[in-house]
Amino acid sequence: MRHISCEKVFFCGCFFAIVFIIFNLSVKSKGKTEYLREDQLKFILEWTSPMKEPFLFLGIGQEGFKRRRCNYTNCYITSDRFLLRDMREFDVVLFHGPEINRKRSKLLDIRSPRQKFVYASKESSHYYPICSNKLENYFNWTWTYRLDSDARWGYILVKDRNGTVIGPNKIMHWLKLEEMEPVDLMFKEKLKSKKKAAAWFVSNCKDLSGRKKFGEALKRQLKKYNLDLDIYGACGSMSCSRDEEKECDSEIDEIYYFYLAFENSFSEDYVTEKLLHALKNNAVPVVYGGANYSRFMPEGIYLNARDLGVKKLAAKMNELIQDPDKYAEYFRWKNHYSFHSRDEYDSAHNEYCEFCALLNDEARMSEVTTISKFKEWWNKPDSC
Repeated sequence: MRHISCEKVFFCGCFFAIVFIIFNLSVKSKGKTEYLREDQLKFILEWTSPMKEPFLFLGIGQEGFKRRRCNYTNCYITSDRFLLRDMREFDVVLFHGPEINRKRSKLLDIRSPRQKFVYASKESSHYYPICSNKLENYFNWTWTYRLDSDARWGYILVKDRNGTVIGPNKIMHWLKLEEMEPVDLMFKEKLKSKKKAAAWFVSNCKDLSGRKKFGEALKRQLKKYNLDLDIYGACGSMSCSRDEEKECDSEIDEIYYFYLAFENSFSEDYVTEKLLHALKNNAVPVVYGGANYSRFMPEGIYLNARDLGVKKLAAKMNELIQDPDKYAEYFRWKNHYSFHSRDEYDSAHNEYCEFCALLNDEARMSEVTTISKFKEWWNKPDSC
């Protein structure tokens, strides 16, 4: 085994530190306009903390884009406000929504009409509403889970049977359930291994949606049909470690008819990876959230807990369990669509790569627009 001396490690560390300092000084000394002639860099300033998710995963400089093998890697991330000679030379200024919603002092007053001030949040607006008009006409773009954002963060991708990504989107052109091919006999036979009504993995017991209260009421109602709802995690009596996620998912596949994909808050388009636990493991999703779920799944393949209420939901679950053929109809989508985590995908569908690609769209960058009714767009009704 080859050993490297401490002196060599120290020398290498000093060398790279000096290179980094020289690089930053060269940018500052030359100014952005001159530097762009060399690499056509797009400079992105993190105005708020770079240590908060999801900014934490952006990386530093071009590293995050190169590591993800993005089609465009010329975006440069920094939280150094003095990297360039003038704040107005940054192409984009990123603001972490949850931070500025609480601290108005974090806003930046100096700006250029060609810059893009971007409101970025992966967190639900239900938890972080905007209760001031100070942000009206302040932001040029949004980068959120909302499907009508300029750039998106999300959890789910939908593909058709040809492998083409088709959603989620505000308008989806799904096949109707009766137009879909029926499930085959082998799959129907597989479903017969299921023995229990529903599972729910949940650890955040304090939420704004009231899902814990709803789940407990559903558990009591299912008991009337001699059916079980098994609640795993801090909010229930059963456990399944995150280190054993594959084993937990296999239990959903083999044992449970339904999986509760309950969100912790109600916000438009706020649908997290919880839905995938059901869709990827042959269980019917029971959803509970503020989204229009037909933007994420075809009608007829899930149950909506908020629409049905506790009693009707329990009755419907019992009805499907007692009728295996009717239950199997909820899986006809598998002949036509597939659902995936965005984490599975390459640069073409990675949120960070997509953002850098947006910065390389000269038509979008040259547009001068602001969001005039930002509070109305972001908030759910009666948020403040």
